Amino acid sequence: MNTEKRIAIIGLGYVGLPLAIEFAKKYKVIGFDTNEERVAELNQLGDRTNEANLEDLKTVLAASEMGLTLSANLADLATCTVYIVTVPTPIDQLKRPDLQPLLAASKMLGIVLKTGDTVIYESTVYPGCTEEDCVPVLEKISGLKYNIDFFCGYSPERINPGDKVNTLTKIKKVTSGSTPAIAAEIDELYASIITAGTHLAPSIKVAEASKAIENAQRDVNISFVNELALIFDRMGIDTTDVLAAAATKWNFLNYKPGLVGGHCIGVDPYYLAHKSESLGYKPEVILSGRRVNDNMGMFVANKVIKMLVAKDKVINGAKALILGFAFKENCPDTRNTRVTDIYKELKAFSMDVDVYDPWANRDEVKAEYGIEMIDDAQFKHYDAVILAVAHQQFLDIDYRSIKEKGTLIFDTKSFIDRNLVDARL
Repeated sequence: MNTEKRIAIIGLGYVGLPLAIEFAKKYKVIGFDTNEERVAELNQLGDRTNEANLEDLKTVLAASEMGLTLSANLADLATCTVYIVTVPTPIDQLKRPDLQPLLAASKMLGIVLKTGDTVIYESTVYPGCTEEDCVPVLEKISGLKYNIDFFCGYSPERINPGDKVNTLTKIKKVTSGSTPAIAAEIDELYASIITAGTHLAPSIKVAEASKAIENAQRDVNISFVNELALIFDRMGIDTTDVLAAAATKWNFLNYKPGLVGGHCIGVDPYYLAHKSESLGYKPEVILSGRRVNDNMGMFVANKVIKMLVAKDKVINGAKALILGFAFKENCPDTRNTRVTDIYKELKAFSMDVDVYDPWANRDEVKAEYGIEMIDDAQFKHYDAVILAVAHQQFLDIDYRSIKEKGTLIFDTKSFIDRNLVDARL
């Protein structure tokens, strides 16, 4: 099987790069990205996502029989037989699915698609997207017929950025294909690299739906504890204390309150809701959960403002430091970070706001969000410090001395010694 298949991974980000490296240990693989700078970076054994095992990357790049070739040249894909698409599927400013990267990748593949080829999508989509949106593009550009000349599959990514324990091969993989025979081939292909095993779904649409509900379920569960945090704040009791008490029951699901961003949990529910609404049903639970989670940054900012007012602080011109900008701890991923909500709300009150994150790329944050992060947390005097992301480095900060200067400390993650903070979610 290794000599028969030549695999192309389309998109070398958080999902595509680990996949390309793992497949390249057993197959001839081309890792393709339209970003020439990204390709050059990887060829020099650099990875801004921190997701790649650089020793493995070095090994597969140097391999001769199998191995990995990195390219930004479409012509290099012409000899491949299996194309795996791992491009982003974000939402737009109106929280509608943005399929432009996915459709652009499909148009591009239509140019090189040949009889007998298989296209597998890993990007998160709503149920039906592969066959209703992507396949027509492939057919139109290639002139080939679906399930006669070429075939498709869907295998949802389950990459958890920053997680060095639950890595690609250790997470069970859902697979699917457009015909029973192709589904079996795709399942066998993934089973050859996924040590945790695979689950062959009965259809592409089922596989797509499984991905959507994985993250929608987490989103709803987190929105529940976030709503509890809003309620308990009014009661004057600590949410973490309540959760610790409730967690003593064997079947309690111990989710934590906080900001919900990232490429999956903060996005995927909108894809499911979009499809549902197109079919005439407006989902209540999913969208209510999204509303709660999307408002948590504003709640944090306004809570800090109220606490400063209670300390007789003048808000106009008051100085605040936000610790963390990535969407989660110990990784550089800033996609859909909700820390921006805290920043924007504080700025709306004319506060002077600094942001510090030792993981996030300063240039990327500036380009994407227009925020100039500080490059050092050598603290000047701040009126408020907000711990937004629980990066391990933030444990080394001397919060006691900061608090002794009269600084208000708000902890969104229950990460800091509770005796050193003024409030937490």
